[in-house]
Amino acid sequence: MKVTWKLADGSEIHADVAPGTTLKDAGLDNGVPHILGECGGSMSCGTCHVVVAPDWVAAAGAPGEFEDAILDTTEAPRQPASRLSCQLEMRDALDGIVLFVPEP
Repeated sequence: MKVTWKLADGSEIHADVAPGTTLKDAGLDNGVPHILGECGGSMSCGTCHVVVAPDWVAAAGAPGEFEDAILDTTEAPRQPASRLSCQLEMRDALDGIVLFVPEP
């Protein structure tokens, strides 16, 4: 399954990601800048903040209540389609997803 991370400088990182893998782990495995995951995916740091591309917002879904609160603490400004990539798990509906990586 495919994921594309778009960086602020206009470059892109593409990767094949196995089903069940969080997009945080996929970002770390593929050297995506600004995806740090300092808390290991426990939703306590916000260092895996991404912005879901408009065409993928419905498939990604909305953040849960706790994720929503953590998104208010991210270094880069929160946007309407912001998500924590530790909460996005690769599945069929996300094959081809595009994520923007905000710079802190």
